[in-house]
Amino acid sequence: MASTIKHIAGKIVGRPEDEAPVITTANYIKARATDPKRAVIDYLTSLFPILGWITRYNTGWLTGDLIAGLTVGLVLVPQSMSYAQIATLPPQYGLYSSFVGVLVYCFFATSKDVSIGPVAVMSLTVAQIIAAVDSKHPNEWSGPQIATTVAFICGFIVLGIGLLRLGWIVEFIPLPAVSGFMTGSAINIVAGQVPGLMGITGFNTRAATYEVIINTLKGLPGTTLDAAWGLPGLAALYIIRIACNRISDRYPRSRRAMFFVSVSRNAFIIIVLTIAAWLYCRDHKSKSGKYPIKILQNVPRGFQDVGPPVIDTELLKALAPQLPVATIILLLEHIAISKSFGRMNGYKINPNQELIAIGVTNTVGSVFHAYPATGSFSRSALKSKSGVRTPIAGIFTAVVVIVALYGLTPAFYWIPSAGLSAVIIHAVADLVAAPSQVYTFWRISPIEFFIWTAAVLVTVFSTIENGIYTSICASLAFLLLRIAHPRGSFLGKVKVSDPRDPEKSREVFLPLRADGVTNSDIKIEPPSPGVIIYRLEESYLYPNCSIVNSAIVDYVKEHIRRGIDVGKIKLRDRPWNDPGPLHGDLAAAKAANDAKPDLHAIVLDFSVVSHIDTTAVQALIDTRNEVQRWVNHPVEFHFASVLSPWSRRALIAGGFGTGTPASDIPPEIAPVVPYRGPLRGDWGKDNEIPTSDIEAPEIMELPVSGGNPSNTAPLVPLDTPFFHLDLASAVRAAGAPGIPLSRAETTVKTVGDTSYI
Repeated sequence: MASTIKHIAGKIVGRPEDEAPVITTANYIKARATDPKRAVIDYLTSLFPILGWITRYNTGWLTGDLIAGLTVGLVLVPQSMSYAQIATLPPQYGLYSSFVGVLVYCFFATSKDVSIGPVAVMSLTVAQIIAAVDSKHPNEWSGPQIATTVAFICGFIVLGIGLLRLGWIVEFIPLPAVSGFMTGSAINIVAGQVPGLMGITGFNTRAATYEVIINTLKGLPGTTLDAAWGLPGLAALYIIRIACNRISDRYPRSRRAMFFVSVSRNAFIIIVLTIAAWLYCRDHKSKSGKYPIKILQNVPRGFQDVGPPVIDTELLKALAPQLPVATIILLLEHIAISKSFGRMNGYKINPNQELIAIGVTNTVGSVFHAYPATGSFSRSALKSKSGVRTPIAGIFTAVVVIVALYGLTPAFYWIPSAGLSAVIIHAVADLVAAPSQVYTFWRISPIEFFIWTAAVLVTVFSTIENGIYTSICASLAFLLLRIAHPRGSFLGKVKVSDPRDPEKSREVFLPLRADGVTNSDIKIEPPSPGVIIYRLEESYLYPNCSIVNSAIVDYVKEHIRRGIDVGKIKLRDRPWNDPGPLHGDLAAAKAANDAKPDLHAIVLDFSVVSHIDTTAVQALIDTRNEVQRWVNHPVEFHFASVLSPWSRRALIAGGFGTGTPASDIPPEIAPVVPYRGPLRGDWGKDNEIPTSDIEAPEIMELPVSGGNPSNTAPLVPLDTPFFHLDLASAVRAAGAPGIPLSRAETTVKTVGDTSYI
């Protein structure tokens, strides 16, 4: 038997290596650019996604967009003025940024849910940039000029990244790092707004978070009358939200009414506090012209000094050290939010196009003297819950902002600053990661949990800038460490025979040190219809998981039958981003679709995957959801050679390997920020999809002491039947969907001396 093994090994590794095929640069370019003119036209057309769906716009979509747009507008007006306060800018600049953000974005968006405008983290960053420039160049430039310049330069940089299709850079920053600095930033913002809520003054609220907390506690005896507006306002915001949620749970029929009551709570509280401030302050003005509480006072009407931004070269030099962190926040927060709502609502965003959208938004916004704007989670969640259908909803939101700018500015005079602080605290507190989310980081990848913790601690005890750099550098260092020390095995395919019955044999894949050169004489045949086999050749991590997701999903959409008959769905009920073929093309499209095989199983070879992280598990969940949405029924996912126990742990945490129904697994296992409320699905998602039967796992009779062959043990745990020892058994299991394999097919007898393997 030893000589047989040597003979087989000689055939595998002893054969002279065949000459490797070579492809020239010209052939490479020719194969991928067969029609340069068409490629240029497609590129230019892709810059305006609205052209792909606006011709199919209908009244059904209009209703949803109108309701969502007006609803978001009611929240956006008080929020934008509040966030301008965080940025140490007059309140009108928040309204400028809001108007441009929601209006421009709809022409470039690939996400229907995202609402662009002022956000808390970006506003705090702008405040820190203004403070840093003022400290080195006191009174040389105004705060609005600095903020507008930051918007123009950062927008131009992000626009260039999008136009050059370099959006993949964002993939190098994993979800825990994003969540870490956003949680730390939220704590920073809340701590900085508490003094304004209580009317406490006398110290720098832009200092490190721990210093602000200490100084706030020391200043509690100096609480002023502002607290009489701030504390009741904050309490009322939470009471209204909690009450609406409980009433909705107890009386489901009132859910929609309670939703809109809850949505309008910000505007309602600001109106009540403003009326109270007016009634009190109008008769208590001091001789020096001061009021007993801090109010906004004059808010200029309309857009002021609209025109090209004034870019000072000296200011650019002063801003240079601050631009990287502002650019990172600008693109990172937006991409994270747009991806989150894309996966929650069943569509796929284009990161490059999203970068173009926020780039254009900020460069155009500088003409209106706006400060940097990006995607807002709270307003995007509100927009999604309100039933938005297309990005056109942003136009209706812009109308609300215009009405506020030109018709409501006199009423803004009496808005108490403590009320705006209450709105900020109420909105930003939801950005803090929930304990269950942090525990998910620990379950999937403890090292990423420590990265998240480091980002939070550095942000709290230092600055947002240092927190971002810490999380990014730690993540990249971890990635380089894993690349430098990969875990994996080379597998060889050999034929194993039973010495008691040489006629019986099977093929197995075993670790083998080989060059991996495939014999060109071997004819490669595809797997049986309905089965897809995909081998991952690198560790499954956040930089490459999106590429794997796209490769599998695109292959399925090209070669696998779609399970939904598009022709039977009314145009108004189709999603805006996938309206399907035109009426005249339905017959041809249906015939082409029916000719394709139906999919029932995907086999993933994990033999060289040594690590898997949170972002990759989320991408695998996205793959499963997109594939099952395409075929409109459950698809089995089989995993071959999952060698690392940490990889098994991460996959099980994501709902794989155990046969858990996809409907029992949340579509987002580790959201960057918590999403509360029901989700809106898409067509085909309303159908209840039953789960398939779980196949029996492989069982091997293992040799025990005394050589008793009657003792058997499962090769893989019984509760993870979709994890397989090798690729051969995984493919065999995938070839018989819903039918348990017989013991003869799943049992390998190994008695006595097992050296023959």
